[in-house]
Formats: sequence, C-alpha cells, structure tokens
Amino acid sequence: MAFDYDLFVIGGGSGGVRAARVASSGGAKVALAEEYRMGGTCVIRGCVPKKLMVFASGYPAAVEDAQAFGWDASIGNFDWPAFRSKLHDELDRLEGVYRKLLNSSDVEIFDARATLKDAHTVQVGDKTVTAKHVLVATGGHPVRPDLPNADLGIVSNDIFLMEEKPKSILIIGGGYIACEFACILNGLGVEVTQYYRGAQILRGFDDEARGLLAESMNAHGIDVHLGTDIVEMAPADERNDDPTPTGSDATMGASAQHAKDISENPKSDTREKAKGPIWVKATNGTERVFDHVLFATGRAPNTGNMGLEEAGVELGRGGEVVVDEYSQSKVPSIYAIGDVTNRVQLTPVAIREAMAFVETVFKGNPTPIDHDLIPSAVFTQPELGTIGKTEEQARDEGPIEVYCTSFKPMQQAFAGRSDRVLMKLIVCQDTRKVLGCHIVAEHAGEMIQLAGIAVKMGATKEDFDAVVAVHPTMAEELVTMKEPMRTA
Repeated sequence: MAFDYDLFVIGGGSGGVRAARVASSGGAKVALAEEYRMGGTCVIRGCVPKKLMVFASGYPAAVEDAQAFGWDASIGNFDWPAFRSKLHDELDRLEGVYRKLLNSSDVEIFDARATLKDAHTVQVGDKTVTAKHVLVATGGHPVRPDLPNADLGIVSNDIFLMEEKPKSILIIGGGYIACEFACILNGLGVEVTQYYRGAQILRGFDDEARGLLAESMNAHGIDVHLGTDIVEMAPADERNDDPTPTGSDATMGASAQHAKDISENPKSDTREKAKGPIWVKATNGTERVFDHVLFATGRAPNTGNMGLEEAGVELGRGGEVVVDEYSQSKVPSIYAIGDVTNRVQLTPVAIREAMAFVETVFKGNPTPIDHDLIPSAVFTQPELGTIGKTEEQARDEGPIEVYCTSFKPMQQAFAGRSDRVLMKLIVCQDTRKVLGCHIVAEHAGEMIQLAGIAVKMGATKEDFDAVVAVHPTMAEELVTMKEPMRTA
C-alpha cells in the first residue's frame, strides 16, 4: 500500500518537532499537525515563560542583597503589562524558530486539529491523509477539580495571559507547579496563600529537602496551609448568608463540566465566568476572598476525541497512551511520546523519546527508552535539584549511608538573610555508589545537571571524595562530607 507520508506527527511540542525533523532529515516524508501554537507546553505555556518569570521575580531580593553589600540600590514597582508584552514577543520568536526548523527540514505543516480514523489514516482539518507510521505527541493539560464553580479559577496556562498582576492569589496544590508559581508570584509582590491537602509539599521528593523548602517558602511570606483543601468557591459579590453556592444542582454540574472543557482546550485564555474577586471556603473552616484562585492540582494527557481507542490504541486509567519500552502502542503503526504517555513529564525526556523513536523506526536500530536516573529541578526560591533515589526510597531497598549538611552560604550570611541550603548524598553501603543527590540552594538546577553526570555514570562516594573542592562555593560540600550523618 502506498502512503501519503512515511510519518505523520500529531503535536508540535518539543518531542513531536524533534521526531519530525530528524526523521525527515534522514529521508522520510513527514508531516506534522498542530492545532494551537508550535512549541507545545514547554515553549508556549510552561518551562520557558515560567523560567522567565522566575528571573523577573528574583530581582527584589537581589536588590536587597546589593544594599547589604554596600550598594545604594532601590527597586520600584513591577510593570506587569510591560513584562507580559516582552514575554509574548519572546514566545512568538521561539514559535517562529520552531516553524523555521520544520520548514528547513522539509516537514509539511498542518495548522489544524488531527484525529485518527484508523491505524494509518489521519483526518487533519477537512483533509484525509495516510501514513505508514503515526506518532502521537499531543502532550497534556492542567485539570481543574470536580468542584462547583471550578471555572472561576485559573490554571497554569492562564498565568501568562493575565492582563494585570493580582494583589492576592490562592494556589491549590503542593506539587512543583504550585510551589514554583507560589514563589514566582510572591517575588513579584503578590500576596500568596497556598492550600495543600497533604502533610507536606512536593510529595515524591526527598523528605528533608522538601521540608527545608517549605520552611523557606513560609519564611519568605508565602502563607502555606498543609492538610487544607478548598470545599466551596463563588463570586465574592454573589455571596450572601446562605453557605450554599448560588445555583441549582444542575447548574453546578454544568459548571464543573464547563471547567473541564476549558481545561482541555489549549486555546482557552483566562477564566470566562468571573472577573471579580472569588470567595473561598476551606476545609479548616476559614472563609477568604482572593483576586484569583489558581488550580495546580495535576495534569492529564491530551487524548480526548482523537479517535485513538477507535483505532485500537489502548488508553490507561488516566487517559494516557499505553506504550512499550520502544514507545509503540498496541497498534503497530502508532507510537506515542512525551506527556501523552504519562511516563516522565519532562521536556528533555520527550526529546530523548523522540530520538529513540526515530532510531527504532527509521534507522533500524531498536532503542529502548532509559528512564532511570533523570536529573530534575524545581524552580522555587531557593531551587531544588534532584537525581536518583530519595532517602526514603533507598532506605526501603537496602543498607545506606546518608551524607548531609545544611548551612548558611557566604553570600546570604553576609547579607543577613536566614536562608539555608541543603547538600545531600545517599550512598549504598554495599556498592558505595551514590544512589541519590539532593540540593536545595540558589542555582540548584545548574548544580544538579553537573552532579547528575557523576551519578548517572555510577560514581561512588569515594569518587566524589577524590575530587578537589572548588573553594569558596556551596557545591564544594558535595565532595567534602567525610562522615555520614546517619545510616539505615
């Protein structure tokens, strides 16, 4: 059977674009469909704009430090509209770069929604095409809770589209997205309150590291409430003495469905229902009013209404495409990479999966995905960098030694700041390999990238110790901790 394309990619994010470019450069005839903006979550509504906001939010503290170091420095008000305009100019530029890369690689671009009709047939806009292989790289979307009036709140996509900086915001959630935006907005001068239903933020990260970060967030003025969730919300100007939100049960159900609909729509901007303050009641009984409520309560794969199951593709309980170690679905011609598979939701991982897919399918070199020992960073203030096992995970698997130190670094101590950093190594007693490295400090993301090389290579504690320290630095503690803090 003759096909229109050797490969049809659905999704113009980092993974999809990389796969399309590399396959096409190798001689395959490739097309790619993207219904919204080229660049996907990372470039348009994730990593890139978030990191630029991290930079912006750090300047007030930097000016305070400058004053402590003798500079006659001051900082004025933050001009949100000016920053927002420049931010979107940068996103437009990056989207243009992605399009240029695809065009220069001879990838045919469809600016339309694509759905599957069968294992080899794709409906893209009003056109039907065929492909020998189909790669699903549609990413994911933030979700709102199943709560009446949930559409009053915003999600992470909407932060970058706000026309004005809010005076106050309630953030619901305790994961990395919730904590990052709590620190960003706090740094920009927003009054930030955070509710998390768990016992500690950043579940899944090292307990000691996340505990120190929670203390730091509170010390910087973020009002973190653990063991707390939202139970009711309504427009503040519609509240009365009746604690029941306005509207019938049917209206509430429609509201919750509307919230779900706009969460799954990548083109949705800010919340559509309410423009004014929002009244919120929490599980601890408190009632407060906020300018915005941000739901950072999880993400879900973009697999709805795509014809995947009808084509024979298996979806998991969370809607993710079920794939094997080669990113192949139950349908031999259909593959999936990135967040839509809900394996490891990180942009560099999606790119690695894309490269492995091309090696497997177009270069005849079956390449399984290596999801072991992936370094990552949480861009809070301070940052959290991590690779490998947490102390809790390693303790359950065998005898370990824990090397750990927490201290005030030179710059912060001189400036009179109370911030502390954490350097932590988890070491296997039997093999002496470093099983995990966890850093809480400014620029921890930069440090963990370099430390991650050693951990990935299987370095032992003695390999770390053999490296001469770079003095005076924070990172030198990684090679100067001689005695374990504890064993398990």
